[in-house]
Amino acid sequence: MTISATQAASLQPFQPRRKTALIIGSGIGGLSLGIRLQSLGFNTTILERLDAPGGRAYQRHVDGYTFDMGPTVITVPQFIEELFALQRDEARLSAPDFPDGGSRVHAERPHTEKYVKLVPISPFYRIYFDDGTFFDYDGDLTSTRTQIEALAPEDLSGYEQFLRDAGAIFERGFLELGYTHFGDLPTMLRAVPDLLKLDAVRTLFSFTRKYFQNPKMQQVFSFETLLIGGNPLSVPAIYAMIHFVEKTWGIHYAIGGTGALVRAFVKKFEELGGTIRYGAGVSDIVTEKEGRQQVARGVKLEGGEELCADIVVSNGDWANTYLKRLDKKVRKINSDTRVKLSPQSMSLLVIYFGFRDDPECPLKLRHHNIILGPRYEELLREIFGQKVLGQDFSQYLHVPTLTDPALAPAGHHAAYTLVPVPNNASGLDWTVQGPLLVDRVMGMLDDRGYIPGLRNRLTHLDYVTPDYFADTLDSYLGNAFGPEPVLAQSAFFRPHNRSEDVTHLYMVGAGAQPGAGTPSVMMSAKMTARLVAEDFGIHPDIVG
Repeated sequence: MTISATQAASLQPFQPRRKTALIIGSGIGGLSLGIRLQSLGFNTTILERLDAPGGRAYQRHVDGYTFDMGPTVITVPQFIEELFALQRDEARLSAPDFPDGGSRVHAERPHTEKYVKLVPISPFYRIYFDDGTFFDYDGDLTSTRTQIEALAPEDLSGYEQFLRDAGAIFERGFLELGYTHFGDLPTMLRAVPDLLKLDAVRTLFSFTRKYFQNPKMQQVFSFETLLIGGNPLSVPAIYAMIHFVEKTWGIHYAIGGTGALVRAFVKKFEELGGTIRYGAGVSDIVTEKEGRQQVARGVKLEGGEELCADIVVSNGDWANTYLKRLDKKVRKINSDTRVKLSPQSMSLLVIYFGFRDDPECPLKLRHHNIILGPRYEELLREIFGQKVLGQDFSQYLHVPTLTDPALAPAGHHAAYTLVPVPNNASGLDWTVQGPLLVDRVMGMLDDRGYIPGLRNRLTHLDYVTPDYFADTLDSYLGNAFGPEPVLAQSAFFRPHNRSEDVTHLYMVGAGAQPGAGTPSVMMSAKMTARLVAEDFGIHPDIVG
C-alpha cells in the first residue's frame, strides 16, 4: 500500500517546538550564552546594536591597523575550550568545571584550535614604577622570588605567607564557589564563615599590606582588580585569587586580537544554528502579566519591530537594562532608586595609536605593560571617591604587535594605552578634558622614554572617553565594567542572573554574577544557562 506524503508526515514522531531565546548584545558574555543556549536546544537570536560583534570587545580596522577596543587579557583557556566543544542538543552544564591532573597552563585544546589560535604571553605584565625600575609579573615562582629579593628583600618571607593565604582563597573562592549563583541569602550565608576565616572580606589593599611592607610590592599584588573596574582600596580580598588564576592557567593572546576570538565564537554560534542581527538596538523589553507575575515575551527594536521569544537575556549594561528598557511599574526589586544608588565602576580614557618602528631604538616594552604613576592610594581615591582628574595618572599599555606583527603595516606597531578615569558622575566635560589628557599621556610616553620619539613616529591616533561608554556602548554614567565590585555589590548583593522582577528575563556578562573580566563573563554565561535549564526542566546533561 502506498501512502501520501501528508500521511507519511503524520506518522513521524511528534517533535515539540523548540524554545526561543533573544539575547541583547553580542559581547563575550552574550556569545558564550548563545552557544550554550543552542546546545540546550533553544533557537537563539542575538541582537546587536553595533555593526559588528563584540560589544566592549569590538575590533576596529583603520589605516592598515587593527585595534581591539576593549579586553586584551585572556586567561583560563579551558573555559574557551569547553564552549567550542559543545554540540547542538548536547548540553554539559554539570561537567567538571576545574578538572584536576595534567598541566593546566599547557593543556591541549583540540576544539579551540579549530577556531582560533591562542598563545601564552610571558611575562604576564611588565610593571613599571615611577622611579624607572620594573617588575616582570609572571607565573614563575623562582623568577618572582628573585625579583622580590632584588627590589624588596624585606618582603620575601611575606610573599611566602601571601602564597599560602591567597592560595586558600583561590581554592575556596574560585575552584569551589566559582560557579555558584548567589540567588538567595541562605546560599551566601553558607559561604560567609569560610570567607571570614580566610580573611577574604577585608579590602584587598589592606589584605596585601599584611604581607608586604614595600609600597612597590603592595602595588604589584593589588593592581589587577583595576583591569576589571575594581578599586584595590575597596574591593574585598577575595580578589587576591586573581594572582592564582593567572599563575595557574597563564595569560594568553588570540592571534588576530581578541576580535579573532569574538569572530570564532560567532562562527561556533552560527554553526549550532544561532542567528545574529546587527544594527538591531533594543528599545524595550516586552512583558505581559500572567497571574501575579510579569513575564518576558520579547523585545521591541529601536526601529519599531517587535520580536517574540520564550526568554529574553540582557548582555547589556545592568543599570540601563532596567532603567531604559523595562517599565518602572514592573520593577519592584530593581527600582530606579536601587539602580541609581548602586555605585558604578570607573571609566576609561583609551588611546589607540600606530607608530613607525625604529630598528635603532628597539622597544623595551612587553606585550602587556602597567605604568604606575608617582601616587597609588591617593590617585585611586581621586578616581573612585572624589571623581576628579588628578595631577598624574597610571596606565595599561598594550603593544600586541610585539607578538602579532600582522596587526599593523610592515615596519609599524599598533598599540593602545588605557588610563583609569572617573565615570560620568564626575560631571567632567570630556570634549575639553579628553584632548588635554591625551596630550599629557602621549607626551609622557615620549618624554619618559617608554616610546622614544613617539610624537614624530605617530602615524595614527584616536581615542575614546567615558562618553563612548555612555553613548556607543550604552553604559550608565559611562561606566566601563558594570557595577563597582565592592563587598556590598558582590555575591548575593550583585545583580542576579535571573531577574527578580520579570519571569524568563535573565542577565549575563559583566553586570551580573560573578562580575567583570573575560573569564568571569564566560562563567556568568554558564551560570545563566544553568538557571534557564532549571526553569525549563532541562536535564543539565541530557536535553529533553
